[in-house]
Amino acid sequence: MANIASAEKQRRQAEKRKARNRAGKSNLRSALKKARTAITGGDADKDVLATGFSAIDKAAKRGLIKDNTADRYKSRLAGASKRTASSK
Repeated sequence: MANIASAEKQRRQAEKRKARNRAGKSNLRSALKKARTAITGGDADKDVLATGFSAIDKAAKRGLIKDNTADRYKSRLAGASKRTASSK
């Protein structure tokens, strides 16, 4: 238990940030999973890829993931999409 008011406030702020970050990461993971399953299922169109890219970019903008991580995720999604498109 914090004895100092500023320490108590910092604890409250940290809890709020933690909850926000967890929710954002969860949304990112869900979007990536949807995009990956659509790609592997063979019904990946540009909308699915755009939605995945959008979720990745938003997470990077909010600081949930780093920029290079976002680029890597997008590159892997695009590569997987190309592979499934060329195998048809």
